[in-house]
Amino acid sequence: MKSGLNEVPSSARGRCTKSPRTLADAFHTCHTVKDWPAGERPREKLLSRGPAALTEAELLALILRTGTGQRPAIDIARDVLASGRSLRGLGTRTPGELMRIPGIGPAKAVELVAAIEIGRRIQAEPGEECPIMRTPDDVSRQMVPLLRDRSTEVFFVLLLDARNALRAKVEISSGTLNASLVHPREVFKVAIDFRAASIIVVHNHPSGNPDPSREDAEVTRQLAEAGRIVGIPLHDHLIVAGDRCTSLAEKGLL
Repeated sequence: MKSGLNEVPSSARGRCTKSPRTLADAFHTCHTVKDWPAGERPREKLLSRGPAALTEAELLALILRTGTGQRPAIDIARDVLASGRSLRGLGTRTPGELMRIPGIGPAKAVELVAAIEIGRRIQAEPGEECPIMRTPDDVSRQMVPLLRDRSTEVFFVLLLDARNALRAKVEISSGTLNASLVHPREVFKVAIDFRAASIIVVHNHPSGNPDPSREDAEVTRQLAEAGRIVGIPLHDHLIVAGDRCTSLAEKGLL
């Protein structure tokens, strides 16, 4: 029988863990990316065609850089991607969880977490230097990318100037939100230090339920009262749950 046009030469098969039958199979079974044709290596592909030409696994392989033992970086990258089921799912993984994947040690785990966090911050970064916080939608564009994948509750205070322009956002606490964990003195100490004219506070619900709890309403009441006393009004308290966002001001709880 004649050999097919896509059949891999025996010299290429000798460098692979399996016996690939086609060139496409060879890309995924060779020990190292160096064995791939130059145009299909992730680094060269990115340089020649741009990052959009790479698969998600190839992008992760570039971050991992090297494999371990007989496993190339691309195979480890596929395992990493499968562990989160998507790039978005990887955003919830801690370094310890990533280190359970064969081939991922402390160094590779922190590199992956750092890369994901950079992407998250880029998405949350305002397009203008000091965006104006006029509506809950303005706030959600800033805070949903930062909070939607957090596995614990995190409390932020947004510090505004007299024009309601966002001057800074500061993480006050993390853990389980309750009236004692987020105390008005912690929030307004930051507000006074930054000379804020007003504030908005935001926290997340990892459960995915955007409805405010009784504790959320109590914290809001305390913060609003403290704001009236010190002359730094609380404009709103928002809850992020996944991609959804709830405004306690819109619900009449402020």
